[in-house]
Order: sequence, then structure tokens, then C-alpha cells
Amino acid sequence: MITIRVAQQYLMVLLILVKHWFYALRNLIIGGPPLKDLSSETVLITGAASGLGKGVAERLAQFGCTLVLWDVNETDNARVAEELNSMTKSNRVHAMRCDLTSRESIYECAKKVQEAVGNVTMVINNAGVVSGKTLVNCSDASIQRTFDVNVLAHFWILKAFLPSMLEKNHGHIVTIASAAGLNGVSGLVDYCSSKFAAVGLHQALTHELYALKKDGIKTTVVCPTFINTGMFDGARTNDLTPLLKQEEVCDRIVKAIRQNQNLLLLPKSLILSVALSSIAPIAAELEAHEMIGLHSTMDSFVGHAKKST
Repeated sequence: MITIRVAQQYLMVLLILVKHWFYALRNLIIGGPPLKDLSSETVLITGAASGLGKGVAERLAQFGCTLVLWDVNETDNARVAEELNSMTKSNRVHAMRCDLTSRESIYECAKKVQEAVGNVTMVINNAGVVSGKTLVNCSDASIQRTFDVNVLAHFWILKAFLPSMLEKNHGHIVTIASAAGLNGVSGLVDYCSSKFAAVGLHQALTHELYALKKDGIKTTVVCPTFINTGMFDGARTNDLTPLLKQEEVCDRIVKAIRQNQNLLLLPKSLILSVALSSIAPIAAELEAHEMIGLHSTMDSFVGHAKKST
């Protein structure tokens, strides 16, 4: 028998859900809240030497942000910083080599940033790697590297920079995850697992910040399908999982940051897949993936590492 207290709790949850969908529908119709000013932010971007990291850095530089670019590719990373400083006629962009597979390297680089630049107010955990192999064909070292870069580095970076944000109740944590962090994909077991973990980190941290009453620290997670950055070259796409254009994705990421958008799905149709996977039996989900070709998506995968020179 349902007591009055339990009924009240159910009603409260229902009201919260109605409120949530009201705001989601309002944002969809009128385009979301006003865009916030980023000119006073100090932004750390990982994987900044190319792809999404470089594209987002180019856009944020135009808003007057101070940028700290981390990448293991020291030469290309320095070139990006030089180009952005030249473009903005400033010295606000700083490049630093950082090995995200090493916790010690991350902490050492974080200390250098705090000493040379100051407190970071926005972290964009963008760097990522993919092996594109079936689980039994992934080497132990490859699996370890996938988790080191795709999720464990997020923890060490946040441990280094979150305390100053908590102290001032101001900041923004951006997690570049993946649609593969919402639905499993054959041939991406290690990658999906790391991205599921990244999404889980975002969700739990969002709740933790709320519980700590740190409403000045915003969180955004980005979950796109494959992007034409070269990372997933050769992977098969279709109308439901299209190959997204890097320039458009970068624009959407920056807009989501400026609107304090908590979840960015690209394309928006992903919401249907997420909703169905949460309620559909696994047998139905497996058959659906087979019908739309997701099980063979990685069969022709080439990627950055395997491309011939």
C-alpha cells in the first residue's frame, strides 16, 4: 500500500521531470539562455594541437580567453599557440607538452600552469584515443592507454584545477565524450567503456557540485557521433549515425559552453536512441543495431594510426 509520504515523493519526482522537459522544450524552441561572456576565463584544453581541440581553441581565442593548450605533440601544439597569438595580437595563448598517460606529468604541468598563468577557470577535457580493435585483439598496453587518456586523465586534471574553482565557486568543466559513451558499439569495447566512464564522471560530478551548493561551477558533456577529424577514418556511417563536420561541431560546443548547457547530443536525433536503449529489451536493441549496420561500423576502420603515409 502506498503511503501519503511515498505518494508525495512520487509527485515531487513527476513535477521535477515535467519542469525538466519544459525547459528542454523551451530551449529547443527559442534557442536556450543568453550567451555568457568568456573574456575573463582561463581555459585549459587538452588535445589542442589538432581536431576539435584546435577548433575550439580558435573560437575561444576570439572571445578574449586566456588559453592553455596541452598536447603530447609539442611541435604542432606550439604552432597552434603561435598562430592564435598572432591572430589575436596578444600573448594570451600558452602551449605546453603534457603526457596524459602519466599522472605525474599532469600534476607537474598543472603546477607550471598555476605558477606561470594562474588559476584555470575552465577545463575542456578533449583529448582522446581509439584502437578500433575487437576486445581480444586489443593489447593490454592499448587498453591501458585508452583509459589513461580518455578518462583517468580527467580525474588527475580535475584534482589539480577543481580546488580553486570550488574556493571561488566559479568555473566550468567540459567533457568531450561520445555517443559511444551512451550506447555500446561492436569493435569499440575499450573505447565505449572509457567514454561511458567519462559520461559517468560528468553526471556524478554534476550531482556532487549541486550537493556542495557550488552552483557557480557549470558542467557540460558533449556526445557526438563520428566526426571528420580523421580519428575514425574508414568507419561506416549512416543516416542515424552520420559523419559530423568538425567546424560545425566546434561551433556547437562553444555555444553549449556559453549557454551552460549540461548535455550536448550531436546530432539531436541521438536522444531517440538513448531513450529507446533505456527501455527496449537487449534482444530488440541488438537486432536494431544489426539492421542499421552498427555491428559492422568498425569493419573498415582505418583511423589516424593505420593510414598509409
